[in-house]
Amino acid sequence: MNFHIEYELEDDGRWLAEVPEIPGVLTYGATANEAMAKAEVLALRVLAERIESGESQAMDINIELVAA
Repeated sequence: MNFHIEYELEDDGRWLAEVPEIPGVLTYGATANEAMAKAEVLALRVLAERIESGESQAMDINIELVAA
């Protein structure tokens, strides 16, 4: 499965990053890299939880960064 991290600079100076394919994976950071790293970590945690709970099967994943 392919996942994309979309990121953009907010009006207040914070960076927002999200993985649209996984609802709820949305993070903020002081820099674009920080926000994207947090989004990647959260996405992997959500996927791991789904696998552990039996909601999903293990799968190959690919994460791509996309500027908004």
